[in-house]
Amino acid sequence: MKARELMSSPVISVPLEASVREVASILLKHAIRAVPVVDMGGSLVGMISDSDLVARDSAKRHERVAWWLELMAGQVEPGVVAEAASRSVRDVMTAPVITVGEDSTVADVAQLMRNYDLKCMPVLREERLCGIITSGDLQRVVAQQASDGEPAAPKGFLESVFSALDHGFISHDSVSEEAAAEAAAPVPEPASAVSEEVGFDAVGFRKLVSNFERHESEGRELAQQAASEQRRARIAELVSHHVSADRWESLIQHARAAAENGEKEFLLLRFPSELCSDGGRSINVSEADWPASLRGEAAEMYLRWERELKPRGFHLAASILDFPDGMLGDVGLFLVWA
Repeated sequence: MKARELMSSPVISVPLEASVREVASILLKHAIRAVPVVDMGGSLVGMISDSDLVARDSAKRHERVAWWLELMAGQVEPGVVAEAASRSVRDVMTAPVITVGEDSTVADVAQLMRNYDLKCMPVLREERLCGIITSGDLQRVVAQQASDGEPAAPKGFLESVFSALDHGFISHDSVSEEAAAEAAAPVPEPASAVSEEVGFDAVGFRKLVSNFERHESEGRELAQQAASEQRRARIAELVSHHVSADRWESLIQHARAAAENGEKEFLLLRFPSELCSDGGRSINVSEADWPASLRGEAAEMYLRWERELKPRGFHLAASILDFPDGMLGDVGLFLVWA
């Protein structure tokens, strides 16, 4: 079963500038526990759940839960309630967001939700939010398969979904042969101009120069189109693929080797700035909330670092690596121990 067969669509979402009060009202009205957050262009930028409404900082969660219970008991001053309820979604949402493509299998979706302890999983179609899958949806699949009397299928499903936590992430597929062939394909030569007679004079020479410049321009345009197609294919790959346990372990070993050679940081991932929800702008100006803009594989790298390496003193940094034609190019995600 694919994600598209199980997901709910259209998706209930909230704008980035909505207030906590508005989100609480939507969750209550639709009897749901979490909702995607989208920007003005409709791009997914975060998730907000009922637990986010209680506390954004996990270190203060116990204190805030006590506050929430006091609120329910009517023991909190009205002014305090109004101040908390007027906060922006931007301030309390969870980001970056783990997503799947609509062609992902339900088993893969369930494994990711288990690994990251997620209540729901946004589903993307061509980088746009098209559906959402909840833990309740997965439970219904298991129950349905069991009631249909299919012993083999439920066993395989449960083994892949509810395996041990250290089973790691799902496999990271390499670029498909078709995509690799496209990337390796030479840039087509511009069509030759129709030969024309030119005189042996300045006018004729200027015409030769004009022909050369036209051919150069056509060649640059074709090269830019090919590069743009390759870049879009790379972005689609990074959005839909996930970090495997073997690949993560390999990256850590390479980082160790870099430290042994006197290096103070290691490049975990290089990816197009377009993979970021804001096109890399927050990384370029070093805004504190740049991690919230990460998507796909970059988002998973960040969450892996936050869970496994940050407690051990490692830092994570991001920077723009190049500026083709003055535009933001690739982003580098670095593991830092200096």
